[in-house]
This record gives sequence, C-alpha cells and structure tokens, in this order.
Amino acid sequence: MPPLVPTRFLVRVAHPCPYVKDVPGGDDADHLVDLPEAARLDNLAALDGLTDFADVRLGWNEFGLAVQATVTGKAEAPAGDAGRPRSSDGLTLWVDTRDARTSHRASRYCHQFHLLAAGGGPDQEDPAFFQAKINRALQDAPLCNPADVPFRMLKVKGGYRLEAFLPAAVLTGFDPAEHPRLGVYYAAHDHERGDQYLAVDGNFPFADDPSLWVVLELVK
Repeated sequence: MPPLVPTRFLVRVAHPCPYVKDVPGGDDADHLVDLPEAARLDNLAALDGLTDFADVRLGWNEFGLAVQATVTGKAEAPAGDAGRPRSSDGLTLWVDTRDARTSHRASRYCHQFHLLAAGGGPDQEDPAFFQAKINRALQDAPLCNPADVPFRMLKVKGGYRLEAFLPAAVLTGFDPAEHPRLGVYYAAHDHERGDQYLAVDGNFPFADDPSLWVVLELVK
C-alpha cells in the first residue's frame, strides 16, 4: 500500500534557477530558449518510486523567465483542447514573484500559465499559450496578452519540446534584485505518459494553494 503522504511532501527544496544571458533567441535561432542542465528542476520523483517523462527547465535574466519542457517516449502526436488545458498535452506553470507560501490562497503576484503542445487553432492541432486565473485567489494577477509572450513548440524524436519566455511585464512583481526567491510549481500532462508534478500529486490542491509550491532561487 502506498503511503498516505507522499515522501516528497516531507521534503522542502529550494531549486536554483541559473542566470541565462542570451534568451530569448531571435526568430531565426534554432531555439527560442536553450537552457543548460543546471536549469533542470529535479522533482525527486524517485523518492516516490516514479519515473519522469518530461525534462522541465527554468532560467532567468533581467528581462524575465525562460521556460523549456521536453517530453519524450511518445508514439503518438500530442493532443489537446485549449478549453481544457489541464487535460491537454503540455505544461502548466505557476509562478509567485514574492514566494509568499504562508498563504493558502493566491495573491496578485501569483500567475498560472498553460503551455500546450496541441489544442489551439480551428482544428485543435496547433500549440497554444495563455494565462488563466487561479481559483480562489484573494486578488488576480493581470492576464497577459499571449502575443506578448514568445512561445514555440518543436518536434523532437519521440516527442516535443515547448519553449517560452515570460517577460517581466507579464510577471507582476518580478524584481530579481529585491526578490530573488520565487514560488514555483508545474504539472506536465500527456495522454500517453500520464501526469508529472514538481512535488505533490493531484491529491493535493496545488493549483489553488501557493503554500504547496516550492522555492525557486534566482542565482547569478
């Protein structure tokens, strides 16, 4: 019988987020963002006997946060529906620019972004990026215009790679000099591979509760 409380719930980790100068890349670059191994978020899945299918990385510079997620081991094309982002192939990322994890309800510094490998366009086959409100938030962060966020989906062997750059303008309160510790969480979804989480699983209300997110330290 699995434990009632996942082992990772008992561990509090501060993830280093490296400074990456040359992001985002231009339209003619091979990658919008190309993050090093040091940017990978280790979700300690092995502690709960799990195996990852997504390599999720975050980097930063003065202009914003870079996001990269690579999913492999697939035999089918990604599928999704922008109307149901958490049931679509892709990544949901939560960011708190103040790391105020003492509250169980989101503030205006808390953001929820969906990066979908499919689900956009008239046939729901195009990649899609958008921001959504957080349920039960005390105050909502302003919703960004998706056109202001550079986003790209690339096909790779056995899967896909999602790349995005979140400009400081869409991250309310983003101030690396004064607030180098952020709150962060992610959930990766894939109709073939299942779900992957940064820490606790779907039995916990991490989508609404910033106190369950982990620390991201912006290091330079």
